[in-house]
Amino acid sequence: MSMPTRRNLIAGSAAIATGALIGAPAAASTRSKPTVVLVHGAFADASGWNDVARILLHDGYRVLAPPNPLRSVSGDSAYLASILATLPGPLVLVGHSYGGMVITNAALGNPNVKALVYVAAFAPDSGETLQQLQLKYPGTKLGEAALDFRQHPGGVDGYVKPEVFREVFAGDLPRSTTDLMAATQRPGDTTTLGEPSGPPAWRTVPSFYLVARDDNLIPAAAQRFMASRARAHTVEVRASHVAMISQPRVTAELIRKAAR
Repeated sequence: MSMPTRRNLIAGSAAIATGALIGAPAAASTRSKPTVVLVHGAFADASGWNDVARILLHDGYRVLAPPNPLRSVSGDSAYLASILATLPGPLVLVGHSYGGMVITNAALGNPNVKALVYVAAFAPDSGETLQQLQLKYPGTKLGEAALDFRQHPGGVDGYVKPEVFREVFAGDLPRSTTDLMAATQRPGDTTTLGEPSGPPAWRTVPSFYLVARDDNLIPAAAQRFMASRARAHTVEVRASHVAMISQPRVTAELIRKAAR
């Protein structure tokens, strides 16, 4: 079996096993389009990208939305980097929330990564932590009182309490939707809050940023700071923390700009 075939099998198997969305461009004229890799953050899963993925697949992009383990910055980044290593270039990485921290680290040193897109996401510099960036400016409603902590064999998981989930996470979505999101949320290990980030890929890779003005988790001021520091092409939209769900067309358009 040749190496390209082996890579395709590995990537395809991973997508099927995890429920990731993956599509191959049908027309020969679209084969030069980059693969778009969509990375979710904590308290969520890859389904948050569904509407964005549908738009991109319709436009002829190959799309992959792998699971983010949410166990540690270094471990999650290494896991994503291992997936990226199976994909031929070019690649556009898109991160939401904590997923931004993961793509910042996972993309480093991969020449196939041509652009980074941050959607209401953390874009850390070397040595920075999630907690530092979240509290850099006032306005976050994701404090300790908003979280439930549950021990597991390797540490402690944090969940957003159901009664505050909509206000903190997704205030522009219907309550019936956010109730379901709260019930099915994937927790993040609390070690991710204080683990320092490594050297950022955004120093060498072109970056794009979607600022969610009504975000109650990462204050818009913090998003603007990170976007400016990364010299990112920036778009602002009236949206909650889950801008990719409430504003999928705006999100997809920014990804298309990055892909071009």
